[in-house]
Amino acid sequence: MSEKVKLTEYSHGAGCGCKISPMLLDDILKSTRPAIDYPELLVGNASRDDAAAYDLGNGTAVLSTTDFFMPIVDDPFTFGQIAATNALSDIYAMGGRPLMAISIFGWPIDKLSADVARAVIDGGRAVCEDAGIPLAGGHSIDSPEPIFGLAATGLVEKEHLMRNDSAEPGCYLYLTKPLGIGILSTAQKQKKIEEGDIEPAIEAMTMLNKAGAQFARMESVVAMTDVTGFGLLGHLVEICEGSGIGATVWFDEVPLLPNVEKYRALGCVPGGMRKNFKSYGEKIGPMSERQREILCDAQTSGGLLVAVKREGAREFEERAESLGLHLKPIGETYSKGERSEHLIEVA
Repeated sequence: MSEKVKLTEYSHGAGCGCKISPMLLDDILKSTRPAIDYPELLVGNASRDDAAAYDLGNGTAVLSTTDFFMPIVDDPFTFGQIAATNALSDIYAMGGRPLMAISIFGWPIDKLSADVARAVIDGGRAVCEDAGIPLAGGHSIDSPEPIFGLAATGLVEKEHLMRNDSAEPGCYLYLTKPLGIGILSTAQKQKKIEEGDIEPAIEAMTMLNKAGAQFARMESVVAMTDVTGFGLLGHLVEICEGSGIGATVWFDEVPLLPNVEKYRALGCVPGGMRKNFKSYGEKIGPMSERQREILCDAQTSGGLLVAVKREGAREFEERAESLGLHLKPIGETYSKGERSEHLIEVA
């Protein structure tokens, strides 16, 4: 490809930071139409989970999800990789395995060439190949800004279906990828990033959350979701509200990408963080500005947030180790109202 472009210059947002805030999204999704019961729909919009799940009647459920966004990195192939990895994460977070995907593609054809577009889709194809599935088609439009993502279909055994509203008191919380993606990508967009500093974020964003399908088969794992645009605290709020529990996050135990503190101090805090905190901040106990800017940071293709029964914690950590993940608890859950009037405390 002869053309050298910087894709982030063609978008007003970056990755999952483009997501509509949780508060505004709740308002948008309020329906004036009467609710219809679909008995085979095991998981729908009501629980704000990662994917929809539909009972096939044979002990398995089909999973369906979609995710797409504007460029978070400059390189077209890498953008395609990140967008595809992020979309497939929803299937893994529900404990499933992906079967196939189709692409969602918007392109400013008057500004960027077909060669650049091809590189984006090739990045998506590469990730689908790594997941062992075909990129089987898709739909494209002429749009003012570059957009790419996938609609993915997966399969899960019903007994291993993971949800974000099934956590229990007395669980440890684990996070499989470090935080700080939003801060580092903002540093890149502001042209403050130093050579080599964005690479750890790219490595994290392009790592498939395949471990979710294995974690789901463990009896001690009771709830799971992936951490994306609403930040760690936003997705933990969804777990706590859906499960009727409270939680504490041990801030010093939360893994961070290298140099996050350096760029946070330089003011590289994404606008998505502020939207996030405005949406759910009243549900969180007191915390410092530093804690807020990191824990509410919008992640793109982030890790899995997993609730594990205490008695199964060692077995879970050993399984994670066998998958190349070195995990330790970042917090715990307890009965709602047991320790605080807030839904979540940051310690």
